Amino acid sequence: MKATLYTIIALIAFAANSLLCRMALAEGYIDPWNFTIIRLLGGAVCLAIIMSVHTRKLKHKHTVNSNNTNTAAIAILEDPILQDKGSWFSSISLVVYALCFSLAYVELDTGTGALILFAAVQFTMIGWGIYQKEQLSTVQWAALFIAFTGFVYLMLPSAAVPSLFGAVIMAMSGIAWGIYSIRGKACVSPLRATGFNFIRSLVALPLLLLIGMSYLADVSTEGVILAGVSGAITSAVGYSLWYVAMPLLKSTQAAVVQFCVPVLAAILGVVFLSEQLTLRFIIASVVILGAVSVFVLNKKKPKLSIQIKTSE
Repeated sequence: MKATLYTIIALIAFAANSLLCRMALAEGYIDPWNFTIIRLLGGAVCLAIIMSVHTRKLKHKHTVNSNNTNTAAIAILEDPILQDKGSWFSSISLVVYALCFSLAYVELDTGTGALILFAAVQFTMIGWGIYQKEQLSTVQWAALFIAFTGFVYLMLPSAAVPSLFGAVIMAMSGIAWGIYSIRGKACVSPLRATGFNFIRSLVALPLLLLIGMSYLADVSTEGVILAGVSGAITSAVGYSLWYVAMPLLKSTQAAVVQFCVPVLAAILGVVFLSEQLTLRFIIASVVILGAVSVFVLNKKKPKLSIQIKTSE
């Protein structure tokens, strides 16, 4: 139940994030460079504040439960939660994902971008899962195929022949997100790992600012607000919850459940942007959600080895 709850909340956050990106970039409220800058900065500031409160509570807990100051200091130093500070590799993956996604979003149609992004994510995470000996049953392979077919059916009408640049950077974004997700399986403290990953990502800000400065004239108040919400809420909080769910899921499961994101994003578009609810969307949603449910609930049964004893 814990894995299901956190996964659903994280997927809703991803869908909301997609909606915010669409509103900000597709409407021209802000350029991809400054959107990424504000998104990363917003996520880092939000998580830094939450982490400071969380760290203070953990240290106070150790102080109360210890007999003396030295014992408390040792307990704080040895606390595995406080030792989790993410990694540079994860931070690099985060920056590559966020920047490439924003750049590709303005280069590609929505359907084309989604197809390339999710194909790259699936290839990365399912490929890694198979490499790690996560065996899939025949039913799971069939469910994966049906989910992907439903996803293509949903996105194909808005797809067009992509530009080479847009296709490449969107594929890079998908691979980077797959890597970032996989690395969440090893984190001890999802909050601190995500927080430090965002804080480390700020190292890239000078380079992003160098390019983003030339687009400042095109940045509107709406764009700043949308980018800030995307960073501080749907990215920071959503990615933290995703890191809570990742250790509880197999890489293949975490990959497949993300097929639900376009469905959830479309639902949010209907609710908040008064977008049209089509028959195609209803059919595709039923197919995708049904196939994902079958995939997650089905488990490959271990082969039974039968030993025949012979009497001498």
